Amino acid sequence: MKHFKKKSSSSLSFLLPALCFLVILVLFIQGLASVSDSASAKQKESLEKALHQNIIHCYAIEGSYPPSITYLKEHYGLTYDETKYYIDYQPVAGNLMPDVTILEIGGSQ
Repeated sequence: MKHFKKKSSSSLSFLLPALCFLVILVLFIQGLASVSDSASAKQKESLEKALHQNIIHCYAIEGSYPPSITYLKEHYGLTYDETKYYIDYQPVAGNLMPDVTILEIGGSQ
């Protein structure tokens, strides 16, 4: 009986640290995913602010809203990661704010 008890105790002493390691690993991976999601949300928010400021700046300077995103890039220095974000820019009229939607490519909106 003592021999059997000894074996069970050693397997338990191995199992407990392995289980703790797996729990810590899962929590670490979830933490990284959370940080990544937070950073991505902040990048999108920053792009939204920059785009809005460029649109307003163009209207203040020129008296009309920009005709396209390309115009903002060329004349107002708008830059963003085009592989990560798609900007749907729909001008309404020169004196009406354009309809702008920023979509993450391959991600959630």
